[in-house]
Parts: sequence; C-alpha cells; structure tokens
Amino acid sequence: MTTWVGRTAVEIAAAVRDKQATPREVVAEHLARIERLDGRIGAFRVVRAEAALAEADEVAARGDLAELPLAGVPVAVKDNLGVRGESMRVGSAATPDTPAGADHVTVARLRAAGAVVVGLTNVPELCVFGTTEGVHGTARNPWDTSRTAGGSSGGSAAAVAAGMVPVALGNDGMGSLRIPAANCGLVTVKPGHGVVPAGIGDGDWFGMSENGPLATTVADARLMLSVLADGEAVRRDGEPGALRIAVSVRSPLAGVTVSAPYAGAARDAAGVLMKAGHQVRRADPRYPLSLGVTSLAHWTAGTAVDAGGLDARLLTRRTRVHAALGRRFLNGVRGGTAREDLRRRLEPFFEEHDVLLTPALARRSPRSEPWHERGWLRNVLVNTNYSPLTPPWNLTGWPAMAVPFGTLPSGAPAAVQLVGRPGSETELLRVAEQLEGLRPWRRTAPLD
Repeated sequence: MTTWVGRTAVEIAAAVRDKQATPREVVAEHLARIERLDGRIGAFRVVRAEAALAEADEVAARGDLAELPLAGVPVAVKDNLGVRGESMRVGSAATPDTPAGADHVTVARLRAAGAVVVGLTNVPELCVFGTTEGVHGTARNPWDTSRTAGGSSGGSAAAVAAGMVPVALGNDGMGSLRIPAANCGLVTVKPGHGVVPAGIGDGDWFGMSENGPLATTVADARLMLSVLADGEAVRRDGEPGALRIAVSVRSPLAGVTVSAPYAGAARDAAGVLMKAGHQVRRADPRYPLSLGVTSLAHWTAGTAVDAGGLDARLLTRRTRVHAALGRRFLNGVRGGTAREDLRRRLEPFFEEHDVLLTPALARRSPRSEPWHERGWLRNVLVNTNYSPLTPPWNLTGWPAMAVPFGTLPSGAPAAVQLVGRPGSETELLRVAEQLEGLRPWRRTAPLD
C-alpha cells in the first residue's frame, strides 16, 4: 500500500491529478498522523477531521481536478487567518470564539487550487513573540520537543516538520515565518511587499507582515508561493547565472552576537555557492545603530493596534506591556520616516550585491516553557538574542528566505537566510534550490 505521509506537495498533487490517489485517502492518512503525534508536538489548535474529509471528497468531484496545482494536498493554516466556519483565536483568550464567515484570501486561493485545510495551528498571543505557547496550546520543535518550535508561525512549522502536513500557511511580521522554519528545518519565503495579499490583523503591522509558505523542499515552497502570489511573481526558468553574493555573519542589532554553529552554517553555505560558480565575498550591510529602537517601536506599535479592540484583562501580562509600550510609539511609527531611511541606507548594498547570505538565527531555539507566563523583559531579551537577523527585512519590505543548511551540535537543523532586492523571489528560490541540490537535508524530524 502506498503511503502519502512524508511525500511532498508536488508528488501528492501529481498523484491525485493522475488518479493514483484520492484526496480522501491522502487527507485521511495525514489526519491519522496528526491524531497519533500532535499530543507530543502541539501544532494544532483545531483539527478539522470531518470537515476536511468532506472537503477532500468535494475536491475529488471537481471537473477541473486534472488542472489543480495543489490537488488533494493537506494544508495547515496559521490561526490568525480566517477559515470559513472556524473561529480565529490568534492565541488569545481575549478574541471572540465565533466562526469566520469567509476564508481569508490566501486560504481561498489554496482551496481554489485544490488544497484541503486540515486544521488551524497554534500561535503565541496576537502573534507577538518568537516562541509559541499560550492558553490554546504549546507548539514544540519536532526535532527536540524540549525546545520551542519558534514563532509566531510555530504551530504551522511544527506540523510540517513532523510530517503531519506537507505544507502550511503562515506569516511573518518580524521573522515569524523564518524563525520557526529555521528552528524546524524547513524552507520558507517571506515575500516582498505586495507579492502576496496580506490582510493580517488590523493593518499588517504597518505593512510589514506578509503571508507565505512553510515547506520541506524548495519546489513545494515555490509551488505554494505561486498559488498565493498575485500575477507572475514566481517563475521557474533554469539555473541562476553567476550572482554577486555577499555573506555576512554580523548581527544587525548592536550587542547581540551570532553563535559559532550558525555563523559556521553561513560560511559553509557561502563556500558551496562559491564552488557553484557564484561571486561570493564577505560584506556587511550598513545597519544603523538605531535599528534596535526602530524594530522595537514597530514591533510594539503593531501589537498596540491589534490589541486595541480587545479586553485587556483577558490578555497575558507580557502582551499588555508590549501593547502599552507600543501606544507610545504609534504616532512616531505612523508619521515617521525610519523605514524609508533604512531602505535608502541599504539600497546601495544591493546595487553591489544580488543576494545577501546570513545565518537565519543567532542561536538555537529557547526551551519550551510557559513563556506567556514570564515577564515582558525576559521575553524580549530571549527573542532578541536568538533572532536578531530577521527584522530588518520586514522593515524594508524586501523578500527573504530561511533555508536548512547543516546541523547544530544537538543534531537539530541549522539554517541560513537569503535576502534580495524587491522582486527577487524567483532568484532567491533558485539559489535555495542550488543549496538543496548540493547539500540535501532531512525533510522531517525522526519521530517514528
């Protein structure tokens, strides 16, 4: 008997289109794996078992089945995007437990392409932090369940890394796709601004938040991004020519250092790309000393907006403090020029280089603890010290990827980050595909 758990989205969709598998049997196998493993992992807040099987049958009956790019592919959706008929709790007790009347546009696009939503995944409250735990559940790293999956798309990343779904939908406001992808050994793309519809929370954190895929292969990430994207944003047309690649292992934030395993991963990836024919050299972007303040202001102000209509008494203390600080920054963020100043400062770097290669994280993920019960400052310090490399590219609105590369001393995956100028998603995917071909990674955690 053919098993579909552990197969890629590309493989599953091809098999369903060719009538080698039915959407129901594919979805049922993944639901069985969720039932068996998620008690250990905590990826899902809601599992839509009956609804997903019924929707799988609807996909099978579609007249356009042979043309569907995601035919019968089970997907998980981050719990800050609307799924018709399901409540959207965003990791909080303060949000209403009322069913969504319609799918978010990205969910609608996945369903139109033949995907089946099997569940909604856990997030930290209001998707603020880089660890995923709270009143609705705790998402653990499938490679080491004593550690967090990361955040805020932690549940989505954990679901994919555990083989409970081949791909998942998440989003990224300060690293919320790249952080959990790097922790869990996955590929992700934070697209540049305007490539994929956002509509996240109340204002997309001032346009910094982007929806994107979590996958185990570059081909799956490309496929899902092509379904989510507007227009011809993602193409596949051959190998990349020789690119000018800058490698930097410097933290963008003053006072934060990058650990040896992650710096080593970036240097090793640079060596692989150099041997592949690219022009690779060491070069650090001119990050301003004010970057830490700019990041904190936008991070907290985005939370202040999202918390605005909620009962503060039902929010955790760390979220209340975060939002209260953000209210002080709101006017400056709305009327300021810090983001445009940062773009102007970094644009010359990307005139000299096509791609920036960095470590994806500064150190391995924190232990899986009830961080939502810890103080605000402790949370901020932990988040900042392990994930300082992602926020600049939300502030600029430029595309960035996390790609598995190498391993940590614990045996868990390490990862690198690829960054490009606006419109370079296809270029970044090609570079990632070269890394994948030259240094393949284990696609899912050894849980069985």
